[in-house]
Amino acid sequence: MKKQPRTGTNGMFDRLFPTKYDFHKMLVDQADTTAAGTQALLSWLKKEIPSEQNDIEKKEESLDKMRHDMEIKLMEAFSTPFDRRDIYTIAHQMGQILDFAISTYIEMEAFDVRPDDALIEMATALNTGAENFAKAIRAMEKDPASTESLVHGIRKSEHEIEIVYIDAMARVLKKSDPSEALRKREIYHHLKDAGRALSSTVDILHRIVVNIT
Repeated sequence: MKKQPRTGTNGMFDRLFPTKYDFHKMLVDQADTTAAGTQALLSWLKKEIPSEQNDIEKKEESLDKMRHDMEIKLMEAFSTPFDRRDIYTIAHQMGQILDFAISTYIEMEAFDVRPDDALIEMATALNTGAENFAKAIRAMEKDPASTESLVHGIRKSEHEIEIVYIDAMARVLKKSDPSEALRKREIYHHLKDAGRALSSTVDILHRIVVNIT
């Protein structure tokens, strides 16, 4: 007796396992939001927008919701386009970038620290790195070579933050006001930490690109 072909196999599979989620698109959206948050911080430091109109905290809240939604989908998904631990970690590190940016903004307001050239330089480098990171995330599936070329520039941004931090702290510590040194060191360090979070994020991105090429 001739065996009849099975029907409905794909439908049964779809019922047993969740539909594949577009994790790449989720990471793109999170990277864009991260870049928008660093831009909001930079604009505020440059006095282009007043505190009451600064939406950096809204960007952070939006990013947290995106990450939480993605984490739920990661637990539900049967398969992912690349290692799910890397997806989770890269999203977490993007959150860290905005967390440190938020701390910079909040503590400058609380400690009455005014923007200076060093803060603007560090925030500019951070924003440049975040924007390039968003471009790299967007390109990584269809054009990994483009992502690879952007990685160097992102790492350069983090290096610039480190250099500005050291120079700025050297100047502050030479002044006679210990209160100012303490307050500025706290703020400078948040941006330094944001740069290091950016560096960790791009390291994960680079590993993903290496694994999928």
